[in-house]
Amino acid sequence: MVKIVALVGSLRKESYNGYLAKAMQYRYQDRIDFEIADIASLPFYNQDEELNPPQVVKDFKKKVAEADGVIIITPEYNWSVPGVLKNALDWLSRVDKVLINKPVMTAGASPTALGTVRCQLHLRQILSSPGISARVLPPAGNEVLVNFAQNKFDKSGKLTDEGTLEFLDGIMDKFLDWIG
Repeated sequence: MVKIVALVGSLRKESYNGYLAKAMQYRYQDRIDFEIADIASLPFYNQDEELNPPQVVKDFKKKVAEADGVIIITPEYNWSVPGVLKNALDWLSRVDKVLINKPVMTAGASPTALGTVRCQLHLRQILSSPGISARVLPPAGNEVLVNFAQNKFDKSGKLTDEGTLEFLDGIMDKFLDWIG
């Protein structure tokens, strides 16, 4: 079974991005060991501590290192990635650099039409930086943007839009092939 670690760039309890991660975790449970990492517990990246980071950072990096792939599901804050996600990526980019050549897929959910487009573009730049050098699923036809999310999730957070679910199934198939 393929092992995936998801990084969710929102800490909000009723985040559409958190809902999307949980929907994927549930939908693909028969073929993917899908874990949503706790990036909220990571301390702020500090270069003074990078050679001997706190245990929570060591555990986080180990999970990512052992995963076959990573899915980053994030909202857009000020046309970029949220600070909590950037902090997690900064920890992953230092010393043992566990994202180098790691298959990564990006996704996002938003109540607007194009809410995570700029963020995902910026995220692709970050993921190609020398300390990260992830192997990101090419964007052509693979962008996962759940727009108008308030109409696609029910009040309990379940993804109910059939068109979105079918599209997501196709992208997940491509990502699993990308992982190889």
